[in-house]
This record gives sequence, structure tokens and C-alpha cells, in this order.
Amino acid sequence: MKAHTILRKAAFGTVLGAGLVLASGAFAEDPGFPAPTGDTAFVPEGAKLERIFDVGCVLTEGVQVAPDGMVYFSDITFTKFCKDPSGKYLQAGNIWKHDPNTGETTVWRSPSGMSNGLKFDAEGNMIAALGADYGGRMLIKTDMKTGKSYILSGLYNGQPYNALNDVSIDEKGRIYFSDPRYLGHEPINQPGYAVYRLDPDGSVDRIITNGGKTNGVLVSPDQKTLYVVSNDNGWFGFMQMDDTDQPPMGGHHVLQAYDLAEDGTVSNRRVLVDYFPDSGPDGIACDEDGNIYAAVRAESRPGIYIYTPEGKEIGYISTGEPGADNYELPTNLGWGRGEDANLLYVTSGKSLYKIRLGKKGYQLPEK
Repeated sequence: MKAHTILRKAAFGTVLGAGLVLASGAFAEDPGFPAPTGDTAFVPEGAKLERIFDVGCVLTEGVQVAPDGMVYFSDITFTKFCKDPSGKYLQAGNIWKHDPNTGETTVWRSPSGMSNGLKFDAEGNMIAALGADYGGRMLIKTDMKTGKSYILSGLYNGQPYNALNDVSIDEKGRIYFSDPRYLGHEPINQPGYAVYRLDPDGSVDRIITNGGKTNGVLVSPDQKTLYVVSNDNGWFGFMQMDDTDQPPMGGHHVLQAYDLAEDGTVSNRRVLVDYFPDSGPDGIACDEDGNIYAAVRAESRPGIYIYTPEGKEIGYISTGEPGADNYELPTNLGWGRGEDANLLYVTSGKSLYKIRLGKKGYQLPEK
């Protein structure tokens, strides 16, 4: 089943209203995915994904753990399919907050500006990449102490972004963010897909234009590599397609790496993994040793792939077998903190999962 079919199928999911409290208590269930495989130093015997939230509207995304241990993730509500209970009005996007101590999951922010990727900076502020489809199409920072938000970048060369997708932060405080477009009715003003860098002085540079349809971005723990996903599904707005349209022809689906210099510039693009003819990764993360964990949306083998920095697969965590009722395409992943530094949270389908692994995740050092 190809990506456009799966997205359409997934889009007809549960419709819910903002403000609900869900998954209260110690909710966790076995989704019935095949057992993880690979090097047991990474995926120990008995490790398995557990579902801890299951009532998103269409697509959960961008999961990250705040310094206080609370788990935040985006709920991207494709407005063609997500309505209010009357069916008249479009549902805005949400950011959910999951308390791992109580198991309670609540809507933390709605509207979210159609947030996608989330990160926490060294001071504990939430950085959010806002997309299109009635979204903000900007990069914002939220002071988690006051709740106030600030626009870090809303325009480039005087024009709106396409639809921000993912974000990563280096130890100098520079923010890297990708700008593809997968859905939305808004005009497209930028000349192409790109990765941008926001410096601490507020200036923004477009640093990657040869990365395909840029999606996941990640600074390596040693600060010497910028990983960039190209996930080209062949459309700008799948919600404008109908059943008479031919399936779009996708482009590159690769995990690629760039040398990252001290000044934040990049060079030496190289492809680590080519996923043709399947779809490739969405979000990516690293453990403290620099190994890569990728949420791979390959139709024939979806799941979390674990790679060495050179792109050699050393572990695999399935999110379902093709044709099975519980078959899902994962979107993103983020590490816990403190005693849970080896706990990996995963967004997939309309759900949030967790799995305890053998390695601790890399987190940006706190100030």
C-alpha cells in the first residue's frame, strides 16, 4: 500500500474536541507489533513498544520530553477530516501533554498553529515548527514558566515559509529547521524546499537547498554532523487530491549527512541510506554515542530503525506488518530524561508509544 493511500486511510480517524482529558491513570497496552530485532545492546530482550495514548485525530508528531519530565507531542488535525462534534467546523491543531507519573494526557495548547516538530532549548523553552493548513508557518519559542510565546522567524526574504516541519538545536544555541510542504491550501512563496539556520542574534540563513524535500533534521551529539531527511511523497497538498487522481510520483527518500562547521555552515552532502522504492524516515534522534534512531515510514517495513553514524542498521523496532490491522507508519521520536534517559517515546498513527532501550538518548545540555 503506497503512502498516499495510507495517509488517506489514516485521515478518516477518530474526531475529538479540544480540552479532553484522555488516558488518565496508568494506561499502557501492547499493540501487538512484532518483537524488536537487532543488537541487544540497543534493543534488549523483552523490550517492546507500549501504547500510552490512542485518541489523536489523524497524526501524532513531534514528541519531546521537557526538562521537568513532562512529555509533549503535536496532534496534526488534517482539517479536511477533523471537525467539531457537529461536523460543521474545522478542528484546530493541538499540542498534548502527557504526565508519565500519573498517565494523564491533556490538551496543553489548542490551537497549536499546526505545530509539527518540537524541541526544548538549553533554557527549557519549547521551540515549535508550525506548518500550514490554517497553521502559523513560523518558528516560535514558548517560555514554559510564563506561557508567553515569541516569533523567532515568521518570514524569509519578506515571504512566508512553505510549512515548517522539524527542528534541531546545537550547543551554541543555533536552531536548524526544515521547510517542505505536505498539505495546506495556502500559497507557496518560497522558491523550494530548504533547511534554515536561526542564529542567536536573530538572523536566519538558508543553508541547504540540495537536500530534497527536507523533513527531519538533527545535529549530532559531537556537533560535527547535520543529518537531514528527504521524504518526497510527490505532493504539496494531498487533501486537494480526489479518488480520480493518479497516485503522485514521489522523489527522493533518503537519510543524508552534512559536515557541520564551527560557524554553522554545512558541506560534503552524502547519502547514508536510500529507501527506494519505499518511503523513508520522518523524525530522527541520536543516542549519547551518536547512533541514529529514525522513524521510517517504509510501506513494506515500517518502524524505528537504529543506525550507526555511517548508516549501518543495527536494530529494528516494528510498528506493524503490512496488511495487519495494527499496521502503522511512525512519525517521530524523542528521549526521556534523568532515570528515564533510555526511554524512547514514539509517535505513530494517532498514538503515543514508549519503549525502554539499552542506550541513553542525547539531550541538549541544560543551562
